[in-house]
Amino acid sequence: MSDPQAPCEFPSPLWGGVRGGGNPHKKRSAIPLSPALPHEGGGSSSRGGGECAGQPGGVRILTLGCRLNAFESEVMRGHAAAAGLGDAIIVNTCAVTGEAVRQAAQAIRRLRRENPQARLIVTGCAAQVDPQRFADMAEVDRVVGNAEKMQADTFRALSVEDGPRLAVNDIMSVRETAHALIDGFGSRARAYVQVQNGCDHRCTFCIIPLGRGPSRSVPAGEVVAGVRRLVEAGYAEVVLTGVDITDYGRGLPGEMTLGKLVRHILRHVPELKRLRLSSIDQVEADKVLIDAIAEEARLMPHLHLSLQSGDDMILKRMKRRHSRADAVAFCNLVRRLRPDIAFGADLIAGFPTETEEMFAGSVRLIEDCGLSFLHVFPFSPRPGTPAARMPQVAPATVKERARRLRQRGEAALARHLDAYIGTEVELLAERDRIGRTRGCAEVELADAARPGDMLNVRVTGSTGRRLLGEAIAPMCGP
Repeated sequence: MSDPQAPCEFPSPLWGGVRGGGNPHKKRSAIPLSPALPHEGGGSSSRGGGECAGQPGGVRILTLGCRLNAFESEVMRGHAAAAGLGDAIIVNTCAVTGEAVRQAAQAIRRLRRENPQARLIVTGCAAQVDPQRFADMAEVDRVVGNAEKMQADTFRALSVEDGPRLAVNDIMSVRETAHALIDGFGSRARAYVQVQNGCDHRCTFCIIPLGRGPSRSVPAGEVVAGVRRLVEAGYAEVVLTGVDITDYGRGLPGEMTLGKLVRHILRHVPELKRLRLSSIDQVEADKVLIDAIAEEARLMPHLHLSLQSGDDMILKRMKRRHSRADAVAFCNLVRRLRPDIAFGADLIAGFPTETEEMFAGSVRLIEDCGLSFLHVFPFSPRPGTPAARMPQVAPATVKERARRLRQRGEAALARHLDAYIGTEVELLAERDRIGRTRGCAEVELADAARPGDMLNVRVTGSTGRRLLGEAIAPMCGP
């Protein structure tokens, strides 16, 4: 889960590969359809705006949501090109919140008004969870499920307008993850490799298992091949992504785990400069993964944790598998082993039955865990989840608690960034004059740099949300 206030969540939303930033609630008059190259924006969400890239008359993809959707959109782009699909817009939706689904429907209506002749195809988690909702929209020509969108046959059928209008099968019956090799994401800075899909856990607030199906993993050899291909294409950093990547290895022969996969990648792709993990469930982090974090310099010192709350009773009602003490102990352990580590976390404000005292536990967690990058979600009931049937906190209270939590998070980020001032950092240039440190802090450079360049940078100041810096010299090594 991600939030537009978070400065270190990479690529969502993506409109055809362009990461949108800014206020997701600000009204936009139009969705530009000009071609564009991907880059990381200032925040992330399953909501928001950006650009829907691709040539008019060709295939354009609007990507909402997570890094996994970003990867899958590139796979769809390749399948569509190979099939000769033309004059179509694909909307790759997110279902993480009710607001995400509403925003997807709003974008579909807007795209239809602006592109009356194009075929409009809807897929992604929202389409998988509630396909009829989108099939009933007059603006939509075809609805495709999450498993079907990864299959080349789907796009061959679409290219000749063959097949049913609604092609969404039972995702819970899927037992393998369709893996595909892709050449890149447009720039030469950061790319994403899917290692896992689906989730076997049933947190009471989450609808995603119904959109993604059971947990399943991509064989390690295929992951390594995907990483190597991207490095050969010029990418300096690769992010391992999935729905529950710390569950990696389920269904594979042997005893493969995420920690073993990390070691495997770094050993077999020595040219890779940076390997980064997407969100992890810290309760699943075993000794092999913790040792890799401590010992592998090319594994970036940034972890985004699925914490959700700082109160034990709320964690039980969420059906989480960790306690508050577990979270604090994990952060203390990893920080001792890797002193330069930076932590981000998901936190939900106003979960059903949350009292002011319970909420205060989440606020204290920011300091107790040393969190720098916060993703705050005001709770909203998601139909079909147990939490939607629990006693709800008043909406105004939820909104106010989310505001206070974000405010504390912004203060923590500002303190974290201030500690960099006057130091020298390694930077990966991403777009324009923007890059990121190894610990995921965003840096605005005094002068432009080519995307994909590795630089030594002197930090001269901070805006409170990003660092300011001057390049000293390019780097060649990791």
